[in-house]
Amino acid sequence: MGNSGRSVMAERLFREAAGGRHESRSAGAEPHGCGAEPTVVEALREVGIDASDHVQHRLDDDDLAWAEVVIAACDDVCPVVAGKRYENWGISDPYGLPVDQVRPIRNEIAHRVNGLVASLDGREGTGRSLSPPAHEG
Repeated sequence: MGNSGRSVMAERLFREAAGGRHESRSAGAEPHGCGAEPTVVEALREVGIDASDHVQHRLDDDDLAWAEVVIAACDDVCPVVAGKRYENWGISDPYGLPVDQVRPIRNEIAHRVNGLVASLDGREGTGRSLSPPAHEG
């Protein structure tokens, strides 16, 4: 739940796909460093997205109050948030993986993000998404 891998990719890919129509934040239950995983930054750079300025953030009550949709990407220890649209994507953890193994994870997240943006575009609301409080190494 470190806010350094999947959540970074989801947040940055969401911002790109939403084109300013919706907002996104990422957070982790247990941030353990200061930035994004280097291979995550590299994988995002390959698709024209800069995540080098990412600062890890601990999930808090303000984030949950702000979010309309909560996306979790972890595989076993994600917090469940009552009263919000909640999806657990169960995405593999890129922590410590070489970039050639991070790319498919990035692509899976991009696919799911595109579906989420399409869903948000088709309904009322602010489209604020908190993505994902995930276990990341």
